[in-house]
Parts: sequence; structure tokens; C-alpha cells
Amino acid sequence: MRLPLPALADQFLLRPDMAFLNHGSYGACPQPVFATYQRWQRELEAQPVEFLGRRISGLLAEARASLGAYVGARGDDLAFVPNATHGINLVARSLALAPGDEVLGTDHEYGAVERTWRHLCGLSGARYIAQPIALPITDAEAVVDQLWAGVTPRTRVIVVSHISSPTALMFPVAAICRRAREAGILSVIDGAHAPGQIDLDMAALGADFYTGNCHKWLCAPKGAGFLYARPELQPLLRPLVVSWGYESLSPGVSPFVDYFEWIGTADPAAYLSVPAAIAFQAANSWPAVRAACRELLAEARDRVRTLTGEPEICPDSADWWGQMAALPLPPCNPAALKARLWDEHLVEAPIVTWGGRQFIRVSVQAYNSPSDIDRLVAALEALLPECAA
Repeated sequence: MRLPLPALADQFLLRPDMAFLNHGSYGACPQPVFATYQRWQRELEAQPVEFLGRRISGLLAEARASLGAYVGARGDDLAFVPNATHGINLVARSLALAPGDEVLGTDHEYGAVERTWRHLCGLSGARYIAQPIALPITDAEAVVDQLWAGVTPRTRVIVVSHISSPTALMFPVAAICRRAREAGILSVIDGAHAPGQIDLDMAALGADFYTGNCHKWLCAPKGAGFLYARPELQPLLRPLVVSWGYESLSPGVSPFVDYFEWIGTADPAAYLSVPAAIAFQAANSWPAVRAACRELLAEARDRVRTLTGEPEICPDSADWWGQMAALPLPPCNPAALKARLWDEHLVEAPIVTWGGRQFIRVSVQAYNSPSDIDRLVAALEALLPECAA
């Protein structure tokens, strides 16, 4: 039986006339968190020198401490960054890759992450490899073994999504990081979709570097993400922008924080609002919200499978998916289907082409309702025959 979703739709700023099933792309910020964000912006404008010149270091330290407690890390082992792509670039541009070195990912990685590594490998003479992980997946150990089939003596870095963007699958990153550490390979985890959708513990995951978004499933304002680095590896990292923090020796602050926290004048309101997002979810019993969202998504998954007849890409297990799932579609014109879902039915959901197949990636968040799933299924029933490839 599906758990009832709390009545939280009125806490969000989304248009009420649409079925917004694409929280995974950019998130959505609740009104109380957005009000905190605007309050920080007003404080900044009221006295910019006081705010940025004398208060900001302490304020950011408090925000990092709150985020650290949430993700299982010391605040000084985190640096705020605008988004996970920025965090990946910080790591990728800092590592001294040499000709012949290899960076191993999967064929489920986010496009911007793949572009980053291909670009930098091209400059250094290294090689980026996207190791195939076949669908359907049913066994975590088999996934690790498939990835490891791409490891060679030249592998220096493994980069893997915690939750994949195109296929929405949760990867067994703790096992991957553990095996990488044993082999002397650096592990870089793209956690763009993880914070707020699943519980995190940096120590338990064991990643060398982990970058995540706060603006997606944690529901913070846009422009809030973080980079975690194991303390002994922090000296490897260099800022993308050199500013006052580069040679700073702030009392009680690690060089890791100094390098990345101050890169010139910027609006830190999104970073400072992260504790408000954490508090909002705590006040609204978020584990129960997640469970209710997952049950509604399970219903969507079943109904779309019944409609299309396409087999699922993984079992119905919380080990593989949470509030976001990629549902297989019959061959279709993805651009036409996506456009018509919105233009004719006001259904916002991405159509993904991966491995020569089409999927609709459905996200369910606290503001969604069974009527959104009804609208999605009715729209697909009407459009799939007309958008068939």
C-alpha cells in the first residue's frame, strides 16, 4: 500500500498547473528556504563590507559544520562549490595525469563529467575510458566486476556516479572505493543526485574525493554544492581561480578551505542557506517523505511498464533506486516526445537516450501527487504511438 505523501506542495514555488516530474535536473526550493536565501542576500546588500569583509568566514564555517554533520564529514574537509560539475573540474584539473595514464568511468556517467575528463586527458596525453555496465543490473558485486574489467596497470583514477544521471541507478560506490584504495587508484565520486535523496556518510563510503549538489534533492537554492576530500589528499588540489585565499593562513582554517572558499567577490547566500534546507527536511520528517515518494514512483514504474511492455532495468529494490528512476520506452523520437509532453500535457520529464534506447526519467518529490502520475501515464498513452521511431 502506498504511503500518503505529506501536504507539502504549497511549501514550494512551482507552478500548480503542471506535473513537474523532473526534480532531478535542477531541484526545487521550498518557500521557507528561499526566504532564508533572500534574507542572506538582503544582509549582504545592507552592509557589504561588514558582511564580506568581517563576517563571511565565520558564517561559512557554521554552514560547513551543519553540512558536515549531515554528510558525515568534518566541516573543514568540505568546501562549498557552485555545483558538482565545478567540483569534478577542481579535482580533474588538479591531478597530474601523464601520457599513457588512464581514467576509468562507466558508460552511465553525466555528459559534462565525461567531457571534463576527455578534455583534460586530451591535454595531458592520458586516456578516458567509459567502461560498459550492462543492463539490466541485479547484483552489486557483478557491477563492480564489470567496472574492474576496465582496470589496467595504467589506471590512475576511477570516476563513478553515486546515482547515475541518465539511468538513475545507484552504484555500489563504497565497494568500488574500497577496491580502488586497495589497488592504489584514486576514487572520485560524482554525487550530484545523492544529498537529500539518500543518507550519506563520507567516512563509510571511503571516497578520496566526493562532490555533491545541495540544490537538487536537498532542496537548497541553486548554486550550492560541495567538494569533500580526504584530509591526506587535500594538498593535491588546486583552485580553479587563484585569489586571496591561495596564500592565506587563516587561523584555525585549513588551506583546503582557504583555497576554495574565497575566489573573489561573489554572493554566498546559497551556501549559507544550506543549513535551512537541512532544517526544513528535518522538520518535515524527510525519511517518511522519501518513503512515500518512492512508493508513488513505484506505482509510476509499474504503470509505465504495463503501458509499454518494456522490461525494467533493475529490481524493485532501494539498493538500486530511490526517488528517481529511468523507465524504458519503446523506440521513439525523444525530442518530439519531450516537447509534446510539455506543450500538450504540461508534463515536465526528460527523455533520455542511452545505449541506443529511450527512457523517461521520472523524479518524485514531496510536492508530487498521484494525479501527476495519472497525467504522465495518460500523456504517454496518447503520445507514444504518434512519436514512435
